[in-house]
Amino acid sequence: VQLQASGGGLVQTGGSLRLSCAASMSVRTFSRYGMGWFRQAPGKGREFVAAISTSGASTNYANSVKGRFTVSRDDALNTLYLQMNSLKPEDTAVYYCAADSKSPMVPKSRGYDYWGQGTQVTVSS
Repeated sequence: VQLQASGGGLVQTGGSLRLSCAASMSVRTFSRYGMGWFRQAPGKGREFVAAISTSGASTNYANSVKGRFTVSRDDALNTLYLQMNSLKPEDTAVYYCAADSKSPMVPKSRGYDYWGQGTQVTVSS
């Protein structure tokens, strides 16, 4: 399983970005994974951002992004998305996507099996 995040960049406070995570596996396989987004800011540990269960039935968000970020998936394209609106300087981080096979029907904040390379998001004040 390989995951590749993209879509990061430099944006001003209040702006928007959409991150994508492409998964290199069969469509049937991808649809069976729960997916999540995490981020790591300079000098800090990795933190949970958002998760989505199989079929997109359930989602889960960190309190810090609730109401601003939206996680979604397109199983036909093997792709996970994170729409980020109303961005703040504290959202600056490297963002990672992850896949979970153990309990994919629960959009969980930990315990993922596979991790992708990150994409840098920088929000200027």
